[in-house]
Amino acid sequence: MQTVLLDIMRIPVDDPVAFTFFTGYMAMAAASVFFLFERSTVTDKWKTSLLVSGLITGIAAVHYYYMRDYYVTTHETPIALRYIDWTLTVPLMVVEFYLLVRAAGAKASLLWKLILAAVIMLVFGYIGEAFTDGSMSHSVLWGTLSTVGYVYILYSAWMGEVAQLAAASNSVAVQKGVRALAWFILVGWAIYPIGYMAMPGGWLGPDGAGLLRPHDLDLLYNIADAINKIGFGLVVYGIARSESAVKVAPASATLVV
Repeated sequence: MQTVLLDIMRIPVDDPVAFTFFTGYMAMAAASVFFLFERSTVTDKWKTSLLVSGLITGIAAVHYYYMRDYYVTTHETPIALRYIDWTLTVPLMVVEFYLLVRAAGAKASLLWKLILAAVIMLVFGYIGEAFTDGSMSHSVLWGTLSTVGYVYILYSAWMGEVAQLAAASNSVAVQKGVRALAWFILVGWAIYPIGYMAMPGGWLGPDGAGLLRPHDLDLLYNIADAINKIGFGLVVYGIARSESAVKVAPASATLVV
């Protein structure tokens, strides 16, 4: 069963991967508009954080627009397009951690360490997927190297520098927000290695346990992207609104008196 869109693109209505590509595109675009428009409702301190959130979902929306067309046309995994998207958006996601704890004394070195860890995670992951020879040794080697970057970000968010700076801040909203983002890193980002293991040579793929098919890789990645990128932005938005309300409250009270 297929539906014709503008007499150009045929959308398989019984293909969940195609469905999530289209849904992901619209969800990312809508989230980007929301975050950018909501910048006017928060204090200046938080405008950059919401701008970054809008950039993350906006960049993802553009790439999903092209990835959906690529997939529907070829029924192949758009590995290159996906990693171009991640190369831009994942470093921006870790930048959010830095922006949250900057007021607590975070130094620029923390920002660059987080970005470097994100780059390591992405570069090695890309080599593992794009240049696979179908062997499990290739998948495990590059997957393990990619995991090094992920583990550093995870450690920093839960017990390392980011977590320590959040604990030292005077903001309950920031503390809760950093912990919420840390959960996204632990749970939400864990979907990506599961998808990685679905490819040929992966532990969960047809050459391993056989629990997942290469076709499932895109489905898992699409779900993870929507949860993590939009979810990250919503957490930051919640912190920004909460902190902005605290700043405005004293001024409002003075006017009433």
